Amino acid sequence: MHARRLVLVCSYAALVFFAVLTLIPLVWMVTSSLKNQQDFFTSYFLPSGDEFLGIAWDRLTLANFTRLFREYPVGRAMLNSVFFASVSSVGATLACAMGGYALAKFRFRVRGAFTALVLGALIIPAPLLIAPQYQLLWQLGLLNSYSGLILPALAPAFGVFLFRQSMLNSVPTELLESARMDGAGEFRLFFTIVLPLVRPMIGAFLLITFLGAWNNFIAPQIVLQEPETFPLSVAINNLRGLHGTDYGLIMSGTLFSIAPVMCLFLLLQSEFISGLTAGAVKG
Repeated sequence: MHARRLVLVCSYAALVFFAVLTLIPLVWMVTSSLKNQQDFFTSYFLPSGDEFLGIAWDRLTLANFTRLFREYPVGRAMLNSVFFASVSSVGATLACAMGGYALAKFRFRVRGAFTALVLGALIIPAPLLIAPQYQLLWQLGLLNSYSGLILPALAPAFGVFLFRQSMLNSVPTELLESARMDGAGEFRLFFTIVLPLVRPMIGAFLLITFLGAWNNFIAPQIVLQEPETFPLSVAINNLRGLHGTDYGLIMSGTLFSIAPVMCLFLLLQSEFISGLTAGAVKG
């Protein structure tokens, strides 16, 4: 009994330690966004002073957030990020679900070859595809447009394989055959029977792709060329000055950029976890 209690105490102590270790950078970013340029370099967290708890509360300011919205197009960049991340995540989830369903439940001659092709695409490093992808977008006339950003992200191999495995475990073949015998078409069968059965995986993958598109930093700089079309990740990077850097301003912009996705993840974390564990045990 004592040994079990000791293990429990040690487990909670380890969890608290790693939680604090994880939160330290976030706390530093929040406090840095409330400091001026001088206090940023003279104090680690809050500026020291003679007031309550030895902190100079009067030197904390919201000027960085005010400048962020008055002097820089952060609001427009936020709308660009919302549009890009929403369309990319919904489109990729639907396309990957269709591809995974075809590989899992359809019987055709080259199914094994397509599955091997998807698995092979998983091991290709993404940076190797930047140059050929840019050339293809240029030939198709899709540069400097959101179509050039969204279309290459619609069917990632990881998502197709993830949905294939989920549907192999979660969608009974007998149920599909019964629905076909009752006259259900393939599209009706997919949207009314298959998708509800893999709903946890849809929520998890939707969140993963949304976060990936929201944090995408390299692709928008390659495809987009006009500043008013930049998403928030690129706009925050452009806050760096030519002759100097206002770190408090950058920290406020970074905090503004991660707040929406952090709230989204906290709201959907149960669906995210259930989606990752769905189909782990076949039955």
